[in-house]
Amino acid sequence: MSEAQRTAMPATLKVGVSIFIRKGEQSLWENGVYQNCLFLVMLLLRSPRVHSAVLVAGGGDGGPADATGFLADSPVPVIDMAAAAQELDLMIEMSAQLAREWSVAFREKGGKIVSMRVGNDYVIDIERMIFDKPHGLLISGAPYDEVWTIPEYASSCKPYFESTFRAPVRLMPHLWSPMVLERALARTPDSPPFAYVPGRRQWRVAIFEPNICLVKTSFIPMLGCEAAHRAQPRLIEKMWVYNSFHLKDKPLFVGFAQSLDIVRHGLATFEGRFPVYQVMPGKIDAVFAHHWENAQNYVYYEALYGGYPLIHNSHLVGDCGYRYHGFDCEEGGRALQRAFAGHDANLQAYRDEARRFIATLDPEGEENVRVYTAAIDNLYL
Repeated sequence: MSEAQRTAMPATLKVGVSIFIRKGEQSLWENGVYQNCLFLVMLLLRSPRVHSAVLVAGGGDGGPADATGFLADSPVPVIDMAAAAQELDLMIEMSAQLAREWSVAFREKGGKIVSMRVGNDYVIDIERMIFDKPHGLLISGAPYDEVWTIPEYASSCKPYFESTFRAPVRLMPHLWSPMVLERALARTPDSPPFAYVPGRRQWRVAIFEPNICLVKTSFIPMLGCEAAHRAQPRLIEKMWVYNSFHLKDKPLFVGFAQSLDIVRHGLATFEGRFPVYQVMPGKIDAVFAHHWENAQNYVYYEALYGGYPLIHNSHLVGDCGYRYHGFDCEEGGRALQRAFAGHDANLQAYRDEARRFIATLDPEGEENVRVYTAAIDNLYL
């Protein structure tokens, strides 16, 4: 950092986190980044370096007034970009990308800017460039003091960010709290508890991959369920493939699905997108997940929080769940069989292991607050 860019650190900082706000209906359950914004401000409020934290409405056609319902659970207020320019010391770009002109002016007056990247932008961007889809990340030439991302992107995205942002990249802890889930459940008091119920003779298996990008799709989980069904035909009562309704008019997907015994035997249902708290309680017994360079996902944490068996290929959830490796759908099928055979008998140990892991994600946890505080300090060195 040059002397011209070096700024003395105030005693405490006013920090903003950008969030995309549009007019009309919006939900925290549309994607993980909205919840991540809340978890980050929860952490910032605990940092001894932070005087105050706010969410900053940007990116869409809405403003603070449009966020009243959407962000009812936010622990901090929402301000607009003009107020942010005048009031903040540090802006963390997260859900809404900052305009280059705004960023240049903000840094010229001594502000610091971090881009917090919590999506697999490398894959998203190349898909959108090659297949002529609406753009994702814009390489605008805006100045950044640092880029923060999470461990799942150490291989695929960290070098991409270093090159395109031309700024240092720091790996930061992934954050999650059951707060959003618990408050959503509290608003549906007639729903069964969000908790695995032992004793069923067959399982209803859910697949929640979004099927909008290569990093998270339902194909390997479907093949894993198929492998388990072929080996143990009475294991699966129903395979629910959520976020797949938009694929039902695609001949290649239809042909793929109809090649599976589990589909031909009438055990598969293809559905739209729903929040997990609406479809899991009382209806689902296990979650089958798959990722490609995207090993940290909120649906994993939600399943573990409820004690649901999670069949997954993630190396970043400790010893939780029932793991298979890579793209090995046959091993995934065996993991599902292993879960079915032993989950009820080992349920308390499973819940204890999940609780220990979830504690490491806590936005208000001492270690996470320490790591983020140290990263803030580093901006002023």
